[in-house]
Amino acid sequence: MRVALFATCLVDQLRPQAGLATVRVLERAGVEVDFDPRQTCCSQPAFNSGYRREARTVARHFLEVFADTEAIVTPSGSCAAMVGHLQELFPEGSPERELARSIAARTHELSSFLVRKLGVDDLGARFQGSLTWHDGCHGLRDLGLATEPRRLLANVAGARLVEMEAADTCCGFGGTFSARYPEISQAILDRKLDRLRRMEVDAIVSGDTGCLMQLQGRLSRTRSKIRTLHLAQVLAGVEEFS
Repeated sequence: MRVALFATCLVDQLRPQAGLATVRVLERAGVEVDFDPRQTCCSQPAFNSGYRREARTVARHFLEVFADTEAIVTPSGSCAAMVGHLQELFPEGSPERELARSIAARTHELSSFLVRKLGVDDLGARFQGSLTWHDGCHGLRDLGLATEPRRLLANVAGARLVEMEAADTCCGFGGTFSARYPEISQAILDRKLDRLRRMEVDAIVSGDTGCLMQLQGRLSRTRSKIRTLHLAQVLAGVEEFS
């Protein structure tokens, strides 16, 4: 099978090792991976901030880049979810809306693609230590992803997967929400991190770079030794992709 990698803005700019790890994971699963360097944003920041005209411009480019792909895989639940909403930017019956629907049907978040599409939940990964999973809001609530990443982590040799209390609560990032309402964002985050620190785990894992950025920022400022890892990094080999 051949797929196109949609790397996403945050992976490209802040955690490129997660993008590289995604390629390694997909290749290990027997998939050929293409990367189109013309790709930019999926339009989510503008869309969520109410700038529909600007979001439409970005979305048109996204549709053009991925129009002829067999399947698209992205290491981001929020961006995969946004692709499912692109059709809302275009009039009913328009070619762009139909193309957006078609591309949405071909777009998969990484854990969903591995478990649901390929039927793969063991990639021969190894990690020495304890891990816990953070459910990103879009991946959980928009895409219905809960068991898929946990199945993959449960099969990582040497890792002890520990369920965090209220793993499905928000980390407070919310894209531009954290910039517009920093005090509320930090209060939500601190509540989650209080639970995390009591667990004494080695790392917290998520499928969204935005969540990891939010978690890592506060953990580093409080001098915590808990690592933040993207699911792809764990599945591909943390030490190689850190």
